[in-house]
Amino acid sequence: MNILQILPELNVGGVETGTVDFASYLVQHGHKAVVVSNGGQLVPGLEASGARHYCLPVHKKQLWTMIRSVKALRDIICREQIDIVHARSRVPAWIAYFACRRTSAVFVTTCHGHYRNRWFSQVMSWSKLVIVPSRVIGRHMIEQFKVLPRSIRSIPRSVDLEKYQIQREPSEGISRCNIAIIGRITPLKGHTFFLMAMAKVVRTVPYAKIWIVGDAPAKKASRKQELQLLARRLGIENYVEFLGNRQDIPQILAKTDILVLSTVTQEAFGRVILEAQASGVPVVATKVGGVVDIIDDGQTGLLVLPKDTDAMADAVIRVAKDRNLARQLVARAKEKLKNNFTLEHMASATISVYQELLNSLNVLIIKIGSLGDVILITPSLKAIRKRFPDAKIHCLVGKESRKILHNCPYLDGVIVYDVKDKDRGWLGMLKISRKLRKYRFDIVIDFQNNRKSHLLSFLSFARESYGYNNGKWGWLLAHPLRDTHRDLAPVAHQFKILKQLGIQYKDSASIEMWPTADDKHYAQMLLDSEWLGNAPKIVGINIAASAKWQTKNWPIEYIARLCDMLSTRNIRVMITGMEKDKILAQYLLSITKSKPANLVGKTNILQLAELIKRCDVFVTPDSAPMHIAAAMETPVVALFGPTHSQRHLPPAKRMVVLEKKMACAPCYSSRCRIITHACMRDIQPDDVMREIESLMKEPS
Repeated sequence: MNILQILPELNVGGVETGTVDFASYLVQHGHKAVVVSNGGQLVPGLEASGARHYCLPVHKKQLWTMIRSVKALRDIICREQIDIVHARSRVPAWIAYFACRRTSAVFVTTCHGHYRNRWFSQVMSWSKLVIVPSRVIGRHMIEQFKVLPRSIRSIPRSVDLEKYQIQREPSEGISRCNIAIIGRITPLKGHTFFLMAMAKVVRTVPYAKIWIVGDAPAKKASRKQELQLLARRLGIENYVEFLGNRQDIPQILAKTDILVLSTVTQEAFGRVILEAQASGVPVVATKVGGVVDIIDDGQTGLLVLPKDTDAMADAVIRVAKDRNLARQLVARAKEKLKNNFTLEHMASATISVYQELLNSLNVLIIKIGSLGDVILITPSLKAIRKRFPDAKIHCLVGKESRKILHNCPYLDGVIVYDVKDKDRGWLGMLKISRKLRKYRFDIVIDFQNNRKSHLLSFLSFARESYGYNNGKWGWLLAHPLRDTHRDLAPVAHQFKILKQLGIQYKDSASIEMWPTADDKHYAQMLLDSEWLGNAPKIVGINIAASAKWQTKNWPIEYIARLCDMLSTRNIRVMITGMEKDKILAQYLLSITKSKPANLVGKTNILQLAELIKRCDVFVTPDSAPMHIAAAMETPVVALFGPTHSQRHLPPAKRMVVLEKKMACAPCYSSRCRIITHACMRDIQPDDVMREIESLMKEPS
C-alpha cells in the first residue's frame, strides 16, 4: 500500500514521534510511506528511514492557504499514487478531505485529542472509519460527534521498544532521585500543580532533582516564565531545571527515576507513559482520559486525581522511598506494554484498518417517490447487489414506501425520508443530509432524479454520484448522464444509469416483492371471511389510483358493469384500494348487482401483494397495484389514459395494456383539460372483459 500521513509539524510530541515510527515501520514492511507537514526537527530521521516528506503549510488555518494546500496535496496524492490519506489533526484533515475528493485515495482520521464539538472539529468524524487511541476518546466521538459505534476503531498508541533499550545509570543508594515531567508547557498539562506537589516532595526527598522537559510555544513564551517565577515563590528554584525541547528523550529517561504526568484535562492517551515504562521508569499520573487504559492503579503505576497536589506529592514520595515498589511497578508495566502497546501491535492494527477501508464500499440508492416507483427499482437493487456483493447497500425511501423494501434481500438497510412530517422543508432536508453523511457513502445512485434528490446526493458527501442530468440540478452529480431516453420503459431507463457502473440491462429483469408468512396468513383469513378462500376463479379490480391522479381512474360505473359481467360468468370479484377509497367503494357496491368482495383499505402493501397473488387476473389503472401484480406474476389488464404506458409499464410475463391514443394524451395532468375524460371513458367494460377471458384461457 501507498500511505500518506498528514499532520501540522514534525517537531516534539507523541503524535509526531508516533508518525515517524509508523512511517519507518511501513517502509520496513514493503509499503510506501509519505508524510506531509510543515517540517520540523524530526524530518531528517524520517527521511533516513526511507520515507518521503513533503513540506506544505498545513499548520495554518487561513482559508486561502488551506485552499492552495488542497490542490498541492491532491497533486502529491496523484504523483505518489496514494491509497490511504491518514489525517492526524484538524487543519490537515480539512485539507486532506477535499484533496481526496477527486482522487482514488481513501480518507481516514485519528482523533489524538479530546476535541470540543465545534464546527471546525467535525471533519475528524468524517472518515468512514475513525481511529481513536483510547476508550474515552471513542466514547467522546460517539456521544459528541455522533459517530456510529460501528465506525470506531480503537488502536492504542505505541512505543518502539528498541529506542528505549538504553542501559540505565545505576543509583548509588539514595543519593539521587530525578523526577521528570515531559510535554509541552501548556495549562492543560498541569505544570503548575506539578511544581506545587514538588514543593512538598523536596522537603521529604532532599536529594530530588526536578526536570521539566519541553517548552512553551513561541507565541506563549510567558508560560515558561510564569513557571520559573512559581518555582522561586515556592522556594524550589534550586531543585528545578528547565531542559527545553529535547530529541534525546530515551537518554533523558535512562537517567530518570520517576516520571510524573499531571494533565488536568481528558488526556487522549499519554504516549510518554509508555516511553517511561519502556525505559524502566515508574510513573505517577493523573487519572484522566486514556491514561486509565495504560495504568492499572497500584499495579503498573500510581494514579491520583487531577489538581490534587497533596496526593501527587505523596505518590511520588512513596515511589522514591520504596525501591521495591518501584521495581514491581516497572516489571508489571513492561509486561503489559509488551502485550498491548508495542509498535508492532499499533502498526499491524492500523494496516488492518487500511485494508478494511480499501475493501469496503457503502452504496446509497435514492428513490423517495411513490409506492409503484419504489417497486420498479427492485430489478436494479438485485443488479447492484450482484455487481457489489460485499458492499453495504442502503436505500433512501419515503415513509409510505418503506415497507416495500422491509424484507429486501439485496439491501443492508432502509433510511426513511419523512418529507411530509418530521423531515419537511429545508430544515428537514438538512437533517436527513446529516444523517446520510454518518453512513459515509462512497457511491450514490439517484433513481429519483429531481432537484431534492440531486441536492441530497451532493450533501451526502459521497465520492461518486450517478443520475440523470435532466435540467433539475443534475450538475450537482459527479457523473450526470444526459437524459435522451425519456420513452424507455422504467426499468430499462434505470439501467442506463447503472451502465456507468458496469451493470448491463437484461430483458429477463423482473420486479420483486417479499411478503412474509404472516402476510400470507392474513390474506388467506381475509379471503375466507369473504367466502373467496375456495373460489375457482377470482378477478381483482383496483378501483382507483392515487389521490393526486384522479384522471387515471376508470369510471366507477364501468367498474360496476364489469363486476356484473364477471358475476354472470361465475367469476368472483374482489375490489381493492386504499383507505381514502372507502367511500368510492361504498358507492360502487350501491350501483352493482353482483356485490363484489370489498377489501378496500383492509391491507398494507405486502398483504395486498398476497391478495393479488391469489387472483387469476387483476384489473387496474396505472398505479402501484399494477406493479405489485407484475411482481407477484399475476396476469394484468392495465388501463392507461393520461400517462404513457411505454414509460411506466413494469416488466411482466402476462400483461395487456388498454390505451386509447387520444390527440391530447398523454397529458400528465391531474385534471382533464377537455373535461370529457375521454382517454379513460373510451375504454369500455366489454374491452376489458374480452382481455380478462383471453388471459384466463392462456396457460400459466
